Amino acid sequence: MATQRVPQATAERLPLYYRSLQRLVDNGKTRISSSDFGKIVQIDSTTIRKDFSYFGALGRKGYGYNTQHLLEFLRKTLYQDELSKVILIGVGHLGTALLNHNFERNNNTRIVRAYDINPEKAGKEIGGTKIHLMDELAKTDNSDITAAILTVPAERAQEAAEQAMASGIRGFLNFSPVRLTLPPDVYVRHVDMTVELQALIYFLNHSMEEKQNK
Repeated sequence: MATQRVPQATAERLPLYYRSLQRLVDNGKTRISSSDFGKIVQIDSTTIRKDFSYFGALGRKGYGYNTQHLLEFLRKTLYQDELSKVILIGVGHLGTALLNHNFERNNNTRIVRAYDINPEKAGKEIGGTKIHLMDELAKTDNSDITAAILTVPAERAQEAAEQAMASGIRGFLNFSPVRLTLPPDVYVRHVDMTVELQALIYFLNHSMEEKQNK
């Protein structure tokens, strides 16, 4: 395991490495160099070697990486041997899509409950997951739940997160277009699709302008 603190940027790349290694192993690839792996994940090979160096000697010079060994190591590092149970708050269009998908390609993550303010949705099931009223959230013991997915409007996100914390939740994947104010021991990942799209448009147009000026 790691003998030094792993940078956040490295930790964020590990799931990508893991998913790519799953495909390589499934396709019968037994070993791979950092250069070839870099082409697959579209990350510089120097960055890959540095990322893996935080965890000790995972590869051998002149040989590269044993894909099965590396896959098993990352599976343990990312806690993929355990079932991660999550809840979903907000069963609108996006929430419904997530429930229908419900991590079908990941056997280690599952949405086990959903919550919404609409009483007409309470008691129904989407993708095998039952929908509960938001009023039940704070009264439920969710201490065994890994995280909550927030797909609620911006004006309801803070309140929804606080209700989830009251039930024992300490991690959030926030799709709401607002930054949450939460205690330092609560971890939040913000997924703002509008910001991501604006950044994409900027980079596309910037690239086009550079080509035109050449």
